[in-house]
Amino acid sequence: MLRSDVLVIGCGIAGGTAALELAESGLDVTVITRADRAGESNTYWAQGGIIFRGESDSPESLTHDIVSAGAGLCHEQAVRTLANEGPSLVQSILIDKLGVPFDRTPDGKLALGREGGHSIARIVHATDATGRAIEDKLIEALRAHPRVRLLTHHTAVDLLTPAHQGRDRRAVYDPLSCVGAYVYDQRTGKIGRCFARATVLATGGLGQIFLRTTNPAGSRGDGLAMAYRAGARVINTEYVQFHPTAFYHRNAPCFLITEAVRGAGARLVDEQRQPFMDRYDAKWKDLAPRDVVARSIHSEMLRQGVPNVYLDVANYVPAERIRTEFPEMYRSCLEYGIDITRDLLPVVPAAHYSCGGVWIDLDGTTTVGRLYAIGEVACSGLHGANRLASTSLLEGLVWGHRSAQRIVGQLAASNGLHFDDIPPWQDTGTEAPDPALIAQDMSSLRHIMWNYVGLVRTTRRLLRAIEALRNLEVEVERFYRAAAMTDDLIGLRNAVRVALIVTLAAWVNPESRGCHYRE
Repeated sequence: MLRSDVLVIGCGIAGGTAALELAESGLDVTVITRADRAGESNTYWAQGGIIFRGESDSPESLTHDIVSAGAGLCHEQAVRTLANEGPSLVQSILIDKLGVPFDRTPDGKLALGREGGHSIARIVHATDATGRAIEDKLIEALRAHPRVRLLTHHTAVDLLTPAHQGRDRRAVYDPLSCVGAYVYDQRTGKIGRCFARATVLATGGLGQIFLRTTNPAGSRGDGLAMAYRAGARVINTEYVQFHPTAFYHRNAPCFLITEAVRGAGARLVDEQRQPFMDRYDAKWKDLAPRDVVARSIHSEMLRQGVPNVYLDVANYVPAERIRTEFPEMYRSCLEYGIDITRDLLPVVPAAHYSCGGVWIDLDGTTTVGRLYAIGEVACSGLHGANRLASTSLLEGLVWGHRSAQRIVGQLAASNGLHFDDIPPWQDTGTEAPDPALIAQDMSSLRHIMWNYVGLVRTTRRLLRAIEALRNLEVEVERFYRAAAMTDDLIGLRNAVRVALIVTLAAWVNPESRGCHYRE
């Protein structure tokens, strides 16, 4: 059993920022991650950059770009909060405090890039490994802080809510609240209780429920599923953004091709090197918002009957600039025999970012007492129906900071909690889980979501998905109750529930908007 002032589940930029600021305020913080390496997160794999300030930039200009990309569905108070506070936090936390090595021009100024949907260049980056540069510095600071306990190989199973797990059944009449989580230690196979006066969900996204995704293995929607079971309000989950350009190769994993390469001038082309985006968006062309570009690529693939399109980098970006600004992408493509200084780069759309999630206010507060959600698992309304490029890292930074401030203020005035009402975990399963069955169920799930709930949705496809997913969830829940616990089994259970949440939201919303497209 663990006790802490605050439990943070996940340690990307959102969870890491919150944990560091909470610890610096004098609170004891436990940070857990299911990964075997503390820095493994969506943040780590983010390539393009984070919004800062462009020349002649303003909060009003950034607000306009975010709202335009969000297809009219953004919560403008959230947008204004990010636009007004975000750049200053990049300066004070990432640059001044952590010393993140962002790229600079020869005269020492921060190098600014431009990405799709932005009216000016305002993105700072660390070559094409910006997330890794940020994450490395965050983990270094967390490990050095005496009030932070950082635990890898620890998977959250379920949130501890007196109304659901408490011994006193009369707690069901009280407002919903959270006092921590049941946590599975992958190395011992044991599930223990981690009690906390406040719990922060920072578990990232859900891309792994789709066949093709840019997300790492842990992005199974764990936090969303746990919050849903705890009774938290969940909104906008039909808005799943597909990144237009993921590397396509029969024998390669699907990895992100940063939008910054199009910002540098690369064009989307067919096999004959003919650009095609001007037919779909005459104004923005290759730098149109992501939902437009992704559907344009999808349409072009259908029109030509091909499995992918291409990025022409070589003819539009000088070779030396490619090697200097995009070294990771250059090396990764070379591993599969593609030299992007000469060859066309094959790409396809892939599930990338969930614009919806656990409803939060401007401080990360959810509808469950003492439970906060920040980063991709949460939905403040910032992104509306489609996320503007490079807002995700900034969102994690802003809401990590704001949630920490809110928690410090609330815990200072809060009364003690009675943790003893939550009993230890009761093992119900004894069968050794068959990894082949788990892998097959995850494969079935991903194909269902890709084929029926992907870039283009129809009523018939969605109904087929709902029926298949409901049947699958019954089988998985039976399996979950009978088998001994593993991280993969926890992830499968969460993934099926999240797939249903997304699919049902898509089914009840007949309006095509942003990255939710009903044919």
